[in-house]
Amino acid sequence: MDENNRELTTGEIPPENMTEALVSLENLAWNARLIARRVGEGRRIMGIVKANAYGHNVHKVAETLEQLGISDFGVANIHEAIELKSGGALKKRASILAFSSPLPSQIPFFLHHGIEMTLCDSQTLHAAEEIAAAANKTLSVQLKVDTGMGRLGVNPSVAMELLRQIDSSPHLKLTGIYTHFADSATAQGFTQEQLNAFTTLTAEYEHASSRTVCKHAANSGAIMTSPHSWLDMVRPGILLYGYHPAKNTPCRLDVKPVMQFEAKVIFIKTVPAGTTISYNRTWIAPEACSIATIAAGYADGYARALSGRATVMINGNVYPQVGIVTMDQIMVNLGTAHNVKTGDKAVLFGWEGVGAECLADLAGTIGYETLCSVSSRVKRIFL
Repeated sequence: MDENNRELTTGEIPPENMTEALVSLENLAWNARLIARRVGEGRRIMGIVKANAYGHNVHKVAETLEQLGISDFGVANIHEAIELKSGGALKKRASILAFSSPLPSQIPFFLHHGIEMTLCDSQTLHAAEEIAAAANKTLSVQLKVDTGMGRLGVNPSVAMELLRQIDSSPHLKLTGIYTHFADSATAQGFTQEQLNAFTTLTAEYEHASSRTVCKHAANSGAIMTSPHSWLDMVRPGILLYGYHPAKNTPCRLDVKPVMQFEAKVIFIKTVPAGTTISYNRTWIAPEACSIATIAAGYADGYARALSGRATVMINGNVYPQVGIVTMDQIMVNLGTAHNVKTGDKAVLFGWEGVGAECLADLAGTIGYETLCSVSSRVKRIFL
């Protein structure tokens, strides 16, 4: 019987995906090893896997990093932490830190799941001690210090008082102190100002308490530009996924893109000169040409801001995207002669064709957003 005419089973779906994000776990491991070599032995690495590991799949990424010896993971909030902790990817004892300042109603979940909680203020501290005491459990916390990011964290001027309150709370255990740099991708003075404020505080605390605590500040930018900021642990994010935090980062690592975004060519037609393409008729064919429709649009993470600016690669050749990017499709100009057929794959970004950074530049954004925007309806294929 012809394969296309056979009787389908209940729940069966078509074998070919319209859009795919290929995720190279080999490239991820390569990047992690490069980072480890750069920061040296004896320094912990926290794998930043928030936002579903920047869209790459948190479970596969965490599993790969754990196999490389990484046992610290950073996520955005308690929901992401529970998903990682309960997902089965981690087979060994791991420390998971949720970066967001929690709501009081969320604190019991940190206790129940063994997640490290960020503390930024005394109100949350008192609530945490009260809830932990009622449960007769110890809650691991890390103090976030705002040295200049202006987002979350306690001001350095009052941080010592908060640290004393943590130490005097019988059901709280301080496992780390950290800060976040606002502009670390290039070598400049503000990062040093932040680091000075942070290390002054931590030195004062360690002297006063006669104990050492894990101190961390360096994100991907600082890993590249500020070795003196590496302290006890570093927190690579975008570097793990194959990109530098800025194009002008002075020091570069030979990192490799971990994701390649592909979509199928689903239709090809020849149009005469003067034909308009897509919404608002913004592109007009200058001559007779072939137009391919590709099954990816802004609902898949291919930004509408790329309209008429980007290129795609099909069968090793580069073609311009034309007309407005629509929700589910884009169109490309194949010109007057081509070897493209329906069913061929178009590479939208990745290790072939343009990188996520280049596409981000065209869209007026950053590579982080380009990666995170690849939507859940794009099938992840792990290599």
